[in-house]
Formats: sequence, structure tokens, C-alpha cells
Amino acid sequence: MPLTHHDVITNGVRLHVVSAGDPANPLVILLHGFPEFWYGWRHQIPALAGAGYYVLAPDQRGYNLSDKPAGLDAYALPELAADVVGLIDWAGRDQALLVGHDWGAEVAWWTALTHPQRVRRLGILNVPHPSVMVKTLRTNPAQMLRSWYIGFFQIPGLPEWLLSQNNAEGLALALLRSSRPGSFTDRDIPFYVEAWRQPGALTAMLNWYRSIAQRPPESLTDSRVRVPTLIQWGRNDIALVPDMAEASLAYCDDGRLITYDEATHWLQHDVPEAVNARLLEFFRQENA
Repeated sequence: MPLTHHDVITNGVRLHVVSAGDPANPLVILLHGFPEFWYGWRHQIPALAGAGYYVLAPDQRGYNLSDKPAGLDAYALPELAADVVGLIDWAGRDQALLVGHDWGAEVAWWTALTHPQRVRRLGILNVPHPSVMVKTLRTNPAQMLRSWYIGFFQIPGLPEWLLSQNNAEGLALALLRSSRPGSFTDRDIPFYVEAWRQPGALTAMLNWYRSIAQRPPESLTDSRVRVPTLIQWGRNDIALVPDMAEASLAYCDDGRLITYDEATHWLQHDVPEAVNARLLEFFRQENA
């Protein structure tokens, strides 16, 4: 599947974006999370483009080859959602089919909540609705323990230093140890290391966590997700308790949940064929 690389100016930043498929086809935007970049969708891009969609997979701001603005305000959820709206505008569309994983799923939720008219359908991988995440962090001791690293990431400088040691070995091991064996291969890891070693990348990536903790967005007056939503969830997730997946459905007007007992937090890597098939089925339902 041929890939095209673009520099896209959106919301005042330059994003590196990979595209595949016919630009005349329905638009799908794939949003990666921490500590990935566009390459995290390597199993989804050819499958979706080959099925008749125009796929955009950006390096979100702060990651890999995209701009890395300074300061925590630059990584607030409203800014990240505005980046997505700008990508839809750049593609010349009114709406997109939006899919996100990890932090990308948080941005996808926020975009659907605050710009529902720009989202045709919402695909979520292993991150709960923002209101569920906030409530669970405050009330669930198991989730508090699993989220210990968020507090560690608030320390200035130290996380960057530790994560950069030995050619970013710590981040690589985090991927390998929290996923199914073989989901990340010896061929994949060097691409990730190269992305993490981009100037300013580690600080910018961590600023997403610092911004949400130190400059949380104002609560939304309406937390209902009005667009059709498909949540896919790997139950063997070491970072997030699975109860949050079911709880997120309560905020969706039209929501569906599919869980995978054998998959981890990295389910699009663990069970790519299943994830792709479910996404395509979900996208095609709007024309049924």
C-alpha cells in the first residue's frame, strides 16, 4: 500500500501526516497514543485504505516529526481536538470517521463531544470516556495504583532523563512487556526509538500528561456522545481497569462494546485482523 507523507498546518502547528487510499473516498483519521506515532497504525492503514477509505494517520503534536510547541497549554485537550478539526478541513471534508487509541482515544472522545458535527462515527480503543476516567481515578484504588506513572511524569526533567537512557530502552521494554509476545517485533522497535529521539520529543510527549494533571480542561456541560460509537477493549490491560469500558457506554447515545480477553492495552497490535474487521463493519453500518 503506497503511503504519502504530508506536512499539514492545522491550528497553528505543523503536523506530519501519513495518508493512504484515494482522496475521494470517505475520510478516516487515526489518532495514536503514548508513546507511539503514525507507525502505530501500520496494521490498520492498508486494511482501511484497501477497503475503500482515505486514511490519515498524523504524528500528533509533540510526537516524532510534528511540531513540538513549548508549554503545557499547547497540549490541552481543546487544542488537540482543534488539530483534528483542522485535519478534516485540510482534507476538504465536513466530517471524518475518527478512531483513536490511548491518548489518541482521549482526543477522539473530546473531539466528538465538542465538535460532534465533524465526526461521522467514533472508534475507541482502550481508553474510557473522559468523565469515566476522572471518576474512576478518584474512587477506584486499583486504577489509582495502575496510574502511578502519571504522578511520576509530573517531575520536571527526571522522566525524560530516565526514558532516554540506553537508547530509550525503558520505553521499548514498556511496549514489549505490556503487550502480547510478537506484537512489537525487533523490526518495529528501531522505528519507535528513532521517533523518541527526535529533538524535544520526550518532553513534548510527557507534556500531554502534565497538561491534563496541572491544567485540566473545564468540565463539559454535556458529556453525552451523540455520534455512533464503537469501543474495542483488550481486557488484559495493565494500565486501565476493564470496568471503565462498560461504564463508558452509559455516556453514548448509540454505543457498542467489543472486548478481547486475549488482548492487552495494545489491541490494534495484538489482534489487528479482528480490530480491522470490527472497524470496517462499524463504518459500513451507516450505509446499511
